[in-house]
This record gives sequence, C-alpha cells and structure tokens, in this order.
Amino acid sequence: MRLLHGTLLVLSSLIISQIESVDRNNFKSCAQSGFCKRQRDHNPGEPSYKADFATLSIENGHLSCQVLNLKNSVLFQLDLYLLKDNRLRFRFNELNPLKKRYEVEGVIVDGLEEEKFVVVRKDSEIVELKNSLNNKVVLYSNPLKAEFYIGDYLIASFNSKNLLKFEHLRYKPVPPEQPQENGEAQAEPPAQNETSDPEEPDMWEETYKSHTDSKPNGPQSVGMDISFHDFEHVFGIPQHADKFALRSTAGTDPYRLYNLDVFEYELNNGMALYGSIPYMLAHNKKFTIGLLWLNAAETWIDVKSNKADKSIFSKVADFISKSNEIPQIDTHWFSESGIIDIYLMLGPKATDVFRQYGELTGNTPLPPLFSIAYHQCRWNYNDEDDVKNVNAGFEDHQIPMDVLWLDIEHTNDKRYFTWDPVKFPTPDQMMEHLSNYGRKLVTIVDPHIKSDSNYHVYSEAKEKGYFVKDKNGNDLDGWCWPGSSAWPDFLNEEVKNWWSTKFLLENYKGTTLDTYTWNDMNEPSMFNGPEITFPKDAVHLNGFEHRDVHNIYGQNQVKATFLGHMARSNGQRRPFILTRSTFAGSQRYGAVWTGDNTAEWEHLQISIPMCLTFSVTGMSFCGADVGGFFKNPDSELMIRWYQAAAYQPFFRSHAHIDTKRREPWIFGDEAVNLIRDAIHSRYSLIYYWYTLFYLNEKNGKPPMLPIWVEFPEESEFYDVDDQHMVGSAIMVKPITTKGATSIDIKFPGKDEIWYDVKALRTFQGGSSTKFTDITLATVPVFHRGGSIVPYKFRLRRSTTQMADDPFTLIICLNKQGSASGLLYFDDGLSFNYNNSNEFVFREFNFSGNKLVSKNLEPNSLFKTFAWLERVIIYGINNEPKKVTIEDSNSKSSQLQFSFDSKSKVLLIRKPDVNINSDWSILLD
Repeated sequence: MRLLHGTLLVLSSLIISQIESVDRNNFKSCAQSGFCKRQRDHNPGEPSYKADFATLSIENGHLSCQVLNLKNSVLFQLDLYLLKDNRLRFRFNELNPLKKRYEVEGVIVDGLEEEKFVVVRKDSEIVELKNSLNNKVVLYSNPLKAEFYIGDYLIASFNSKNLLKFEHLRYKPVPPEQPQENGEAQAEPPAQNETSDPEEPDMWEETYKSHTDSKPNGPQSVGMDISFHDFEHVFGIPQHADKFALRSTAGTDPYRLYNLDVFEYELNNGMALYGSIPYMLAHNKKFTIGLLWLNAAETWIDVKSNKADKSIFSKVADFISKSNEIPQIDTHWFSESGIIDIYLMLGPKATDVFRQYGELTGNTPLPPLFSIAYHQCRWNYNDEDDVKNVNAGFEDHQIPMDVLWLDIEHTNDKRYFTWDPVKFPTPDQMMEHLSNYGRKLVTIVDPHIKSDSNYHVYSEAKEKGYFVKDKNGNDLDGWCWPGSSAWPDFLNEEVKNWWSTKFLLENYKGTTLDTYTWNDMNEPSMFNGPEITFPKDAVHLNGFEHRDVHNIYGQNQVKATFLGHMARSNGQRRPFILTRSTFAGSQRYGAVWTGDNTAEWEHLQISIPMCLTFSVTGMSFCGADVGGFFKNPDSELMIRWYQAAAYQPFFRSHAHIDTKRREPWIFGDEAVNLIRDAIHSRYSLIYYWYTLFYLNEKNGKPPMLPIWVEFPEESEFYDVDDQHMVGSAIMVKPITTKGATSIDIKFPGKDEIWYDVKALRTFQGGSSTKFTDITLATVPVFHRGGSIVPYKFRLRRSTTQMADDPFTLIICLNKQGSASGLLYFDDGLSFNYNNSNEFVFREFNFSGNKLVSKNLEPNSLFKTFAWLERVIIYGINNEPKKVTIEDSNSKSSQLQFSFDSKSKVLLIRKPDVNINSDWSILLD
C-alpha cells in the first residue's frame, strides 16, 4: 500500500521499503526471542515430570491426575478426555497458578461429547485405556509420557523425549537486600511456595530493536515434544510461504506462528506470516492423523526426521545394509504463554480427520454462489466513474465477473464505514448500477480506527471504553493507514456486538445487501509497534496481556463482522468476508488469501502449496492475488496465473496502487482471449465447485486437495505440491514456469484412467507422460475415470444470470464401464437450504449402459427451470444402436446422438428433462 502524508511519512517509509524486499530485521529469529531460546535449548538431563497415580481419577471419558515437577516441586493437573468420533484431548496446566492462565475461547465448538474409557490396565506406573474402536492411550507415570495407538500401531507419543517444559507463574526475584538510608531493611519478598528455577536472560524484560517488553508476569512459556511414529511426512501449521510437506528445521529456525504484516514475503522458509493455525497432519500408507495445539500466543515448532535429517553417507549405508529403521517425525512445540491443550484426531483416513477436525472447530459454511466466482480488485479503483468503466470493460470484452472491490482509498481519509465525498459522492447509486448487472461490491474495513473525536466510530468506542489498552491502562495508540489509531478489543463480546451494528444498513450509509466486507491488516498491523504489531504487554478488557491472545485477535474481528452481516440481512443472507489474519476456527467466518505476494513466477508456484496447506487445516476457502500484489506481471505470467487460479477455491485479481493497471483486457488480444477462457473455465464448473463447498460444510472435506487424499497409499505423491485435485473428479497441474514448452505429469492410481476431455486423450494411472505440445493456451486438466461432473457452458456476465441455464454432464468411465457424481445447488444466497429444505441434491450413476438420476433429498422443496442439455460420455467402446430416455412418469423417447469411434466419445443431445427430476437414459 502507498505512503501517507504528514507525520506518517517517515514511519510509513520504513514499512514501504519492504516493497523491494522484506526486511528480515523487522522480525525476530528464535535467537532473538527469549522463550524460544529457553525452550529450544531445553536439555532436561534427568526426567523432570512424574504423574502421581495415587491422585488418579477416571470417570466416564475423563482421566485426571496430578503431576509433579521433580526439580522445583510445582504441581500440575493433567486431564485426558476421550471424545466421540475417535478423538482425544490432552490438557496440562498448573494446579494452583498465581493467577489464571489464558485458555483459548471461541474456537472449539460447543457440545463435544465424551466417550467412556475402557480401562485395560491400571497400576502405579502405567494406565492403559481404549475406546470403542480398540484404539488405545497408554499413560506412563515416571517419566510422564503418553502413547497413542490405532489398534496395535503406535502412531503418536507426547513427551517421549522429555522436552516438557512448563514455566510456572512466579514472583519476580528481589535483588539482595540493601540498607535503607534510615537504616530500615526492605520488606520481605512474597513467598514463592518453595519453588525456584535458575534465572535466565529475558525472563522479566526483553528488548527488541527500540521496543522493550515489560513482561509483568515473568516467564510463562510452555513446550513439549510430540512424535509421530512410522510417519515420514507431516503437513499444516499455516501460514508459511513454503512447501506443502513440512521440512526438517534441523540447522534452521523453527516454523513460527505469530500473525504479522509482512510485505512481499520471502519464499521457502518458516518465517511467520499473517495467519497462525497450530494444526498438523501426519500421513502414511496406513493412516492419517491430526493434532491441534490450542494456544493463541506466539508459537514455534521444530520438525525433525530420523530419515530426512541423515547425511548422504548414512543414507547410503542404510541402503546397503537394507536398514529396517522405522521412520519417525519428532516435533517440538513451544508457546510463550497459556497452557498445553492438545486435541488428537485419530482418523484413520484423511476424510475422517477432515470430519473430526471440522466437528471440533467448525467447517466452512456454504458460501454464497457469487463468492466462488471471479472477483476484480485493485488498490484502488479511483472513483465512481472508474468503477463504472471497469464494469463496462467486462461487458465490452464479454468476461464474466461477479464482484468488484474497493480498497482503503474509497473512504473519507481512512475512516472506515465512510465514503470519500468527492470520489464516491453517491455510493448507493454506484451500488445499484453494479446490482443491475448481477454483481456485488466488497469494501475494506480494517480494525484500526482513526483517532479523531469527530469520527463517530472512534468517539463511540472511546466513550464506551472499547479500545485495547497499553500497559499503563491508557488506550493503545499506534500508527496505521489513518495515522494515529486505536483498536477495538474484539475479544470482548460487548465490543463484538457493538462492531456488528456498524454494518447495519442504517449505519453504513451507501451500502446495500449486495455489499460485502474485507477485513485486512487484522494481525493486527501497527506500523510503529514491535515487529509491526501490538506490544505484547498491551492489555485486553478481560485483563489478559496481548501476548496471550495475539494470534486470535484477527479471528475475533472477522467474527464480529460476520455477526454484522447476519444482522444487516436479519439472518436471511449468507455473509461473505475475506480475512488476512487466521487462527483455528476462522473458517467459520470467512475466506482467506495468501497476502501481499509478488508478480513473480516463484510466487505463482508457491500459491499452490500455500492453499493446499490452508485447505487441509480447515481454511478451505483460499486463494492468492492473481498476477501478484507487488510489481507488474507480463502477459505470459498473467495468463498462467489466471489459468492456475481458476482451479483454486477463492479467485481474485488484486494489485498494489503503484502498479500498472492490469484488468484482463490490458494485455492485448491474445491475452484477453486466453484470460477469458480461463475465467470461463471457472464459471463452467461453478456448480461443481458449489457442490464441493456444500460437501465441505457437511463433512469437512475441502474442495482443493493434495493428491494423496484420494490416493493415500501412493507415497510418491506425498510431497507433490505442483499438481492437485479439485474434488475427487478433477486433477490439475498448472503451468507455472516461464516459457514452458513441455511439462511432465504423473498420473496416480494404478487402476485409474485419466481423460483430457478437451484433447480427447486418455492416460493410464500409475504412469508418467511428458507433454511436448504445450502452448500458451494449454491448461493440463484431467477428469478421473469413474466420475460424472456437471458443467454449464453458456457464457454469462455473472452467476446471477446462470441460475436457469442448462447443464451438461461430462461422464468419464472407469475400467469397469461405470461412473458416478453429485450435483448440489440452491438459490445461491440465502439460508433457505438449511431453514426450509430448499435445495437440489442429486446423484448420477452410470453402469450397465444406463445413466440414472436419483434425488438424494426427496423432501427438498426447491424449484428450478434448469434442464439437461447434453450428456457426453467418454470411454464408450461401441456405438449404441439407440439411446432412450425414460422420465419420472415412465414416458420414454429416443434421443439424438453421435459417436466418435476413434476417441470413444458419445454425445447425447437434448435429453430436455428438468435437472431436478428422476429420469434414466439407456444405451441399447
């Protein structure tokens, strides 16, 4: 974003300088973080923690006991919960802390049910329990250790390396007593319950650059090792601009989770970015499991591998000796404050883990249909005429577009919920103009509030005491786009409710129900703060320091915005919100993008693993700025980026204010045609995407998937992150290298057939193919044999005009000559699909030369005029003599068809039946 004037100029220039390259000196390394150093250097020697099974209690699905730190005699409470659907919770906290330690709120959904433990063994050293699936947990007393089994397979262990380190709250040591001038001695320091640890640097105060953290509560970090047994690959813990499969951190910094505003971020490292989801998955040929470390403070994770970390000589020796060493991933998690609270999902399949995690933190709710279509954004569209001209450009060039966005310049001097009176004098008329084309508008609403007593949002919050405080109890004053700013304390429910009222139509003048919201800068970003964010010793209205809650601040803003959108439509319309800051559970409130990327090929490439990582960790509505936010893409990069992004869940072009204009028609005739094709490919599949998002809401399975989810035993795909699945039916390998003339593609599934439905070619699963006929128009997309995918091919300006358009079914047969697929849709906007059963949900099955349409929800009440225009079947060996359709009234008629014996494709024309009716088509 651009420089501000006046007193903000110098400060902003320090930030904006990152546009050329991120300044790593603005962000801490582990060596510059006191608690990270202490935890990472922790070498316990003798075991430190012992469970006292004399205090053991087992009641239904809850085990509890006390744990003693043998070195300082501090007592802790261990709680182990067995949750229904093959999940466990491990909670570890001080038994009697000096003050309450923060425990994350608002992430875990209400109503988690326990399952009764079956006690297998219980003595003074070991407790063994199992669930109804015969999966076990074994708890050891001395040293404290927990092991988790799926059947007889050990899959995870806690504290097997004895790295548990829980810094108890304590009184600050008093310097040696000094005589007073009057000869009186100082008062005795408070008792420390006979617990003491050696003092280490940065425990009670820490300085980074010019910022000093006062640390009034002293050291309070928590850490523990977690090992994944018989696994070589782990995934997750976004957000990092890195490979999908997590790398070993041996010899480098750990992965860092600390929400930060990072301009033009570096690639291929574990540096913290805008979001922090402390959730990791492990996968091997037998199992997929998931682990949530529920802590909102700054967190670092070391990842070590007994296989990957070996030297080349050790690997050669293992190969020669045919070593049978069992692979193992050892992770070490440590957070600055809070408690240890872990949820373990035992799968055993990836789809089970998606469901289990979704039931724990919530699934992505079904987004409105327009939001999964194409979005056009720029910082900034200059005024109302610019908005109208951009809209007209999409009309003139016949390019679909559903949403136009306005960045911070649309406001009155960066006062959110306002409009610039000169540039946007009649926003209601502008909004009506867009709505007439079936399009929506998104406006930006950041969390920083301009400190101006004449600004109603600021004055209200100031009067009500709603702002985050500094360590001295004053409103925290910092710098962001408006200049001097304050930040509402979104962790407070009253503040959230107040914020939600700002979105009511009577309060947010100039907007309509077709206006939606973008929450940016909500890490939170504060230009003059340490690491461009809040001081850790800032204080929230609940009395906790910001260090305790940092990573969840942005999520609470998005939740408040979500509540505002629900209120403005009286609960009738589904909200759409985009957020930059994320935490576990953020998927319940909005979509995410990968942040301030750059117009470079490497940033296009990294968008795939970044969105795959978000997808498997619950944040499934993910995309990247098409073309890159910074710098100026050439036409080739722009075309390739559109082609890739059309197959990612959130599809938006966005650009920095200092870049050249880059609407799709800017790059010349060839480019605009290819970009139109890419966007049209998204719209033609929009109802397939919508079906995937519906299934995502119901069972947690994300629309964008790594290959290994569909092919879990094919280990050669575990670290593949340049190709991916869209649902279970479509595989994509975008072209992401400059000047590509060939591309190598691996096809998974030894018994699968893959179809290039445009080029009329088939490929055998379990093989690799080098494609040498690559042009700028080539987009490697393949349909999986055994799938039926619904398309709508008519080119429309937006999804609003597509509702009654006809469907085409693309059927690709497997080796058994069968296929199946699903179709879901509703009004695309309201909650009637949940509230009054108004939706279409159908299953299509082809086998024995017969295609059948079946209603999966006979009680659905939705009415549609959409009909079936054609059926295209790939993999038909012989031309049928006739094709007959039978409708729900048992009325039959013959259909026109054509058959290509070379490509083995059968085209059936105009079945002309309502898509939501029961019918069958028979090939004779």
